[in-house]
Amino acid sequence: MPDTANLAETGDDAKIVVVVPTYNEAQNLPTLVAELLALSIPGLQVLVVDDNSPDGTGRVADELATRYPDFVRVLHRPRKAGLGRAYLEGFGLALEDGADYVIQMDADFSHPPTAIAVMLRQIADCDVVVGSRYVPGGQLDEQWGWWRRFLSWWANEVWSRNLLGMQVRDITAGFKCWRRATLEGIGLDRVRSDGYAFQVEMAYLAERLGYCVTETPIYFEDRHLGASKMTMPVKLQGAVDVMRIKWRHRNAERITSSTTG
Repeated sequence: MPDTANLAETGDDAKIVVVVPTYNEAQNLPTLVAELLALSIPGLQVLVVDDNSPDGTGRVADELATRYPDFVRVLHRPRKAGLGRAYLEGFGLALEDGADYVIQMDADFSHPPTAIAVMLRQIADCDVVVGSRYVPGGQLDEQWGWWRRFLSWWANEVWSRNLLGMQVRDITAGFKCWRRATLEGIGLDRVRSDGYAFQVEMAYLAERLGYCVTETPIYFEDRHLGASKMTMPVKLQGAVDVMRIKWRHRNAERITSSTTG
């Protein structure tokens, strides 16, 4: 059980939305929602963004929303249209609903729900908190083979980090806590990546635009149930997209009220 007494930094009336994109996560979703509910964090809600999963994840999500109407909301998308777009739609809806903080995480328990309390404490002193595998204290699942570890290290440390000139260690991390103002300043409309490169693009924009990024160590566990969506073609496409991200945002500036008119 997290120490919710130390979450006051986010404000007693703060609204926190956890955005969880799903595709064929019917087995994992009920347990994830139960663990998030058990955190007992005031103002915490869950937004499930389902891509018309053939295993019935959307139906399971609707049942959870009926059972916990003040805690679970569901956004149904008509088809599988990319992880990045799912997150962007979820972020947009969360901001429309008045979220002060937006947390993104996977449904497969790779990201420990208990780390959310830590992230909410740390967000008081920065603009985005990254649940990181590659800072001291961070750890990968022991079941990962050497090849998978090598590819993850190469994608972060050798390719993305060097090419983009970034300080963040876990550039491909999908577990983050964002301030509302940070997402607004990044400008979701200019984020184009539609796969796992979405994580890289968001991390790059946050750092390039001068936002304060803190990495907190997590234990990255292999998924509990179901099959991974991280195929080799997806990884290769993500590597190519890194070069596009650097070019696309070479002149990026923060979005402000004056620039939006």
